Amino acid sequence: MASSTGNEKNVNPVLRISQLDALELNKALEQLVWSQFTSCFHGFKPGILAHFEPEVKALLWLLMWRFTVYSKNATVGQAILNIQYKNNLSQTEKYQPLSKQQKLWYLILTVGGRWLEERCYDLFSNRQQESFCRIKHCINFGAGLLKLCGLLNFLIFLQKGTFATLTERILGIRSVFSKPQGARQIGFEYMNRELLWHGFAEFLIYLLPLINIQKLKLKISSWALPIAGFSNSENTLTAHCKECSLCGEWPTMPHTIGCSHVFCYYCIKSNYLLDMYFTCPKCGSEVQSIQPLKYRIEMTELHT
Repeated sequence: MASSTGNEKNVNPVLRISQLDALELNKALEQLVWSQFTSCFHGFKPGILAHFEPEVKALLWLLMWRFTVYSKNATVGQAILNIQYKNNLSQTEKYQPLSKQQKLWYLILTVGGRWLEERCYDLFSNRQQESFCRIKHCINFGAGLLKLCGLLNFLIFLQKGTFATLTERILGIRSVFSKPQGARQIGFEYMNRELLWHGFAEFLIYLLPLINIQKLKLKISSWALPIAGFSNSENTLTAHCKECSLCGEWPTMPHTIGCSHVFCYYCIKSNYLLDMYFTCPKCGSEVQSIQPLKYRIEMTELHT
């Protein structure tokens, strides 16, 4: 126990988040390699790799293990994050690389374990004999027990910060930094700016539903274009019911709200449903009642 404690004090410990990031990088790399490999067989008969998929995957992971853990004592994700494996079973206080036995057992437990899980599922999925069913139940029980042990190991890892996976704990290998880590210079200007903009955006999202945008637009338009400022031609068009006071087009199914101005039925109805206190944008009159306009328009006036 004393030597182990001495080792822990002399090695540079790795943060929990860094170890978890390394595991996620390893998974992402495996998915990328597999997708690139399967893309080479797009021109072949569909399902050509289905019968040999566990063996092909095991071969690819074997090649990755050869050029990562076996040669550099670190996975690809660990190498990116400046992390490598240390032989935690050694009695020396200095860094000790993994032994060949540890590397081989790492290969067997990771690559061999996944291959066995996939291949056993294919072998016993369609077997109906009693002996095969018993073996299948035993395998399922063992897989469930391993997952439970993995969960317990992860809870211990969250508490102590060592051995992120069950394989690392069984083999006695732990993650350490390859080189000393320098002090990180953290600037908070970007974070403050993002927090400010996010707070402003949340305030707008909360405030905008409380504002009647349509009524505000109509109010501003009535201030900008008062009735006294209209030209003679525009007043003439309004007087002869040839222009909707909202859309400015020829009124479709013309209606009035009690003032001298005319609206399309759909324009006034939609605005009134949106705002029960709707006022005329021309004169500011409130809606008394929406009534159809009884006015005959000659066809010659329509064409003009």
